[in-house]
Amino acid sequence: MKYLIASDIHGSAHYCGLLRERFEEEGPQKLILLGDLLYHGARNPLPKDYNTLKCAEILNGMKEHILCIRGNCDSQVDTLVLEFPVEADFAILPVGERTAILAHGHLLPAVLNRGDILFNGHFHVPAFEERETCTYVNCGSVSIPKENSPHSYLILEDGRLLWKDVETGEVFLEKQL
Repeated sequence: MKYLIASDIHGSAHYCGLLRERFEEEGPQKLILLGDLLYHGARNPLPKDYNTLKCAEILNGMKEHILCIRGNCDSQVDTLVLEFPVEADFAILPVGERTAILAHGHLLPAVLNRGDILFNGHFHVPAFEERETCTYVNCGSVSIPKENSPHSYLILEDGRLLWKDVETGEVFLEKQL
């Protein structure tokens, strides 16, 4: 199965529109959103073309493909404009023989088992680290990247991870699980 994993859109209609274009080009079965969809948060600058209602409209157009995790900037009021569930703190996803835990990153699961894969956003920096308790994977940020990283999303397919620039669709990092 092919997944497109993204996080931290923060209400940018511009980058949300680019994410939709990449989704259509990539053709994954699921769009996994790891939180912070509509609001920019108190510590972030306003992203390009900040328009929460336009962002909601774009995402609602893909609702049948979306699995979403709640981020620290997502609130219950988002359910008034989003037509898919946005309130889960975590989700579990089988990835081959391993278990993936999907989280935003501001809250972490109490237990991670050796061999688990932890996917999150929140920090806005693409990452891949083999840790003592798990494999840590960060998809970066769609609209407000940090540490000079590109506006990014992640493709997961057959244990292969491809970090891609949301503006160009070009791969800038590749890893194997």
